[in-house]
Amino acid sequence: MPLVPAGDLVTEAAAARRAVAAFNVITLEHVEAVVEGAERAGSPVIVQVSENAVAFHGGRLLPLARAAAAAAAAARVPVGLHLDHVTDDDLLRQAADAGFSSVMYDASRLPHAANVAATREAARLAHARGLWVEAELGEVGGKEGAPALDAHAPGARTDPVEARAFVAECGVDALAVAIGSVHAMTTRTAALDHALLARLAAAVDVPLVLHGSSGVPDGELAAAVAGGIGKVNVGTALNVALTGAVRAHLDRHPEQVDPRRYLAPAREAMAGTVVRYLEVITADRARQDAVTPAAVTGD
Repeated sequence: MPLVPAGDLVTEAAAARRAVAAFNVITLEHVEAVVEGAERAGSPVIVQVSENAVAFHGGRLLPLARAAAAAAAAARVPVGLHLDHVTDDDLLRQAADAGFSSVMYDASRLPHAANVAATREAARLAHARGLWVEAELGEVGGKEGAPALDAHAPGARTDPVEARAFVAECGVDALAVAIGSVHAMTTRTAALDHALLARLAAAVDVPLVLHGSSGVPDGELAAAVAGGIGKVNVGTALNVALTGAVRAHLDRHPEQVDPRRYLAPAREAMAGTVVRYLEVITADRARQDAVTPAAVTGD
């Protein structure tokens, strides 16, 4: 089926107090694995390309974007295409023509006033091109290998009062919030601040987004969706699955040099990871309503 606007997937899910999963991709194998996993789970999905992934491909946006769009066109489930963590305005201007329906503009490392000004202008540019816009307030640490902020550091968590004003001033369509998750975690040990999430959900009238979800245990993820998260970003978990499968295969077959021999099990491992996350993130509401922060076990 053709690409579906990613913003529509998020707003529809959030309106029904559910969430849509968004997976960051780097290679064609990532794209194929995300689509395959979504088809197995029978769930809509968002394929995300980050600015860092574009840099990895020599600064060229179109090759990976075109591959993702082609995979989506052949998918049996709705697939949206999202450009993630954009800081470069030139890249932002390319998004719509490259097939993206939404973009996450990230000025969260700037001082608050500068973040507001930059995000407001980015939202103006993006909306003029028909793009749905996500932004971030607070700082979800761990980007580009940087250490996470201390949980009590100024700006480390999203303030609900600031969040309400930020959304109104910038005109964004969704807000990524800092409630305890961290980018690039390879262990699932993050503990979320569910009380803060409840205050944010009450303060903000746009869908809330959880970044750094690879490090969040299943129970915490389910509770976050039940508490108001409408979009859940996953990236590192796919890379952990891919790398583990490649290492295991080459340990068993050190003589092999054909990348198809080790990329096939790597792609399968990533697809399985997608299925497992979708089972948690897109679980039915009755099951999610039974999950409260007090019931989170961290499994």
